[in-house]
Amino acid sequence: MEHRQPVMADVAKLAGVSHQTVSRVLNGAPHVRPDTRDRVLAAIRELDYRPNSAARALVTRRSQTLGVVSFDSTLYGPASMLEGIEGAARSAGYFVTVTSLRSLDGRSVQEAVDRLRDQGVEGVVVIAPQTSAVSAVARLSSSVPLVAVGSGDQTQVPMVSVGNRAGAEAATGYLLDLGHPTVHHLAGPANWLESQDREDGWRRALGSAGAPVPEVERGDWSARSGYQAGLRMAELPDVTAVFCANDHMALGLLRALHEVGRSVPEEISVVGFDDIPEAAYFSPPLTTVRQDFGELGRRALELLVEELEGVAHAASHVQISPEMVLRRSVGPAVRR
Repeated sequence: MEHRQPVMADVAKLAGVSHQTVSRVLNGAPHVRPDTRDRVLAAIRELDYRPNSAARALVTRRSQTLGVVSFDSTLYGPASMLEGIEGAARSAGYFVTVTSLRSLDGRSVQEAVDRLRDQGVEGVVVIAPQTSAVSAVARLSSSVPLVAVGSGDQTQVPMVSVGNRAGAEAATGYLLDLGHPTVHHLAGPANWLESQDREDGWRRALGSAGAPVPEVERGDWSARSGYQAGLRMAELPDVTAVFCANDHMALGLLRALHEVGRSVPEEISVVGFDDIPEAAYFSPPLTTVRQDFGELGRRALELLVEELEGVAHAASHVQISPEMVLRRSVGPAVRR
């Protein structure tokens, strides 16, 4: 015999309430007596009842579904942001539909938002870490609310970001305070906003201290590019401190310095950015600037839900402050 899925009428009968009362409990309506709500929820659990979301959307005209536009990347940061968004959505009672793009150009982002809108999403979060994505977000045409993550301050779309400049200034200033005459910089790709902001923060700190500004080494966020840059930096006798724009490049840099016999931190101090889970287990453990990617995702989702529910908020741009995490890859400058 085929097993019949329970329906709302079954829940109402078991709980001893009306069909309308079950509906009110499911939709979180106020003015339901606590004992009545408890009976309905107990009946739902006992019957393993699952609401028909499609039918519910027809009645309420709300899909309880949000869209996310991301890019096809295995980088720790974007993946952690997405995890934070999904977790916050579950807590707020929303489903999430994700669209991953290989290119964050204007046409691709607009088409992705249009596809999500056609699927009935109520709002969209766009993870926009590159300059091309910023331009795309600024030009988006959409009838649903939008929130961007990591898009700097160059768009009027509500946005959540990390204080990359402040974090880079703090890291560079910390090295200068330890007596290093200057700090070299291993930057990320030039078309990434995080890379631009961290380089700007590094330059500001050097300028404020009146320290020389060395030529920038540039990588692609990977440990391989950090390793290659490290081999070049190891040949420069005046390098005593390096600020890396992310932890993966710092890992490659540490490997290169170890191979050529430059000790860290006795000869060269190294600071990263991100505080990936492995950073504490580098050799030596990496001093870095921690940004909470999960919090980025959560705040973006919260901002979008506020937009949907008409909650008034003081600012549409939310910036999360990073923090220094001190470990053993940094030491005072050694006088030569």
